[in-house]
Amino acid sequence: MIIVFGLLALAVVTALYCYLWRRLVRDTTEGWGWPRRAGTALFAVGPVVMFAALFAEVGHAPFLLQRVLAWPGFLWMVLSLYLLLAVVAGEAIRPLLTRVLERRSAKRPELKRPEGGAGNCATSHDGGQPSPRAEAPLKQLTRTESPALTTPSPTRRLFVSRVVGGAAATAAAATVGLGTYGVLRGPSVKRVTVPLAKLPRAAHGYRIAVVSDIHLGPLLGRGFAQRVVDTINATQPDLIAVVGDLVDGSVKDLGPAAAPLAQLSARHGSYFVTGNHEYFSGARQWVEEVRTLGLHPLENARTELAHFDLAGVNDIAGESTGQGPDFDRALAGRDPARACVLLAHQPVQIHEAVRHHVDLQLSGHTHGGQLWPGNFIAAAANPTVAGLDRYGDTQLYVSRGAGAWGPPTRVGAPSDITVIELASKQA
Repeated sequence: MIIVFGLLALAVVTALYCYLWRRLVRDTTEGWGWPRRAGTALFAVGPVVMFAALFAEVGHAPFLLQRVLAWPGFLWMVLSLYLLLAVVAGEAIRPLLTRVLERRSAKRPELKRPEGGAGNCATSHDGGQPSPRAEAPLKQLTRTESPALTTPSPTRRLFVSRVVGGAAATAAAATVGLGTYGVLRGPSVKRVTVPLAKLPRAAHGYRIAVVSDIHLGPLLGRGFAQRVVDTINATQPDLIAVVGDLVDGSVKDLGPAAAPLAQLSARHGSYFVTGNHEYFSGARQWVEEVRTLGLHPLENARTELAHFDLAGVNDIAGESTGQGPDFDRALAGRDPARACVLLAHQPVQIHEAVRHHVDLQLSGHTHGGQLWPGNFIAAAANPTVAGLDRYGDTQLYVSRGAGAWGPPTRVGAPSDITVIELASKQA
């Protein structure tokens, strides 16, 4: 079944790239000159590099190879997506543009040959018919007065293909460029107020900086981590919550990239829970690494802060290695009169949180969809894609994350670090 599915997926991808090549290369060029050869080479090499980059990361290839392949491979991946969307949208424009050109061509007056007459030197004396010797100057005059008739120009179909294809390529490249710039410049800060019924008045205004899905890896390295840390510290939070998917790689490869996390500063410390990508990268070694950087891992554990309980559970992906979430271990035996804030990477864990009477769950994982229209796919797989929501007596806040996985690009889902300000209803 895996082989059949793989062959089917390969056939679909091949068909889509053939469609793109046809619209963007074959239909916009004439003959096998260098433009068509260059476009064909791009559509042949691009997918190969894309799959090589994907398999290199998933297969834990040497980190240097991952870095070499990642930029061209993943950027080609996202560019392909928006080329496809733009070209498909262009199919609706193509017939309209063709019709406009046809109407303009029909309204253009045809060139008429001058009629013979008494004073016409091109007219013979035998019935008004032009003499053969006079017809040549007439044709020459016609060409001289209307040079547009003899200047070579693309056919209407070629012209339409070039306009639509050029617009699609420009729109796709601009979308990818802006989306990549948005990731590389670092996340913005969101501020959200969350009222908690059990929160004492003394904790009114308590600030938790929530960051998720940093995804340090072949593309986002130490410089990006430093920008994230600086952004968090600038908010001067009371507590920092790192809710999973910190890395895409081993401690050996990414330990130096994660080093700036040691600079995180909050009055009541920094806490960490695993995400699914930690289990792809070696969760145990990363739990120990973040501990050395000054973060406090909450592995199905709870700590009692001055005014509320802070708990954390492992990600669902840990179940395959016997390290999955254990809500009973993390939450059993606590004082139900105290407010409880839970760190859990995936929003789908909210149902267990409700069952255990958690007041607020902080999550990530979805990236807000990352690449439109991926938000619709994310919505189908998660109860909440981004923002604050309520399930019974439990509130859920989902961060869109600070980084990006795969393509270092976001479209319609800008990255963020959220400062949750807890509000006491007694204040």
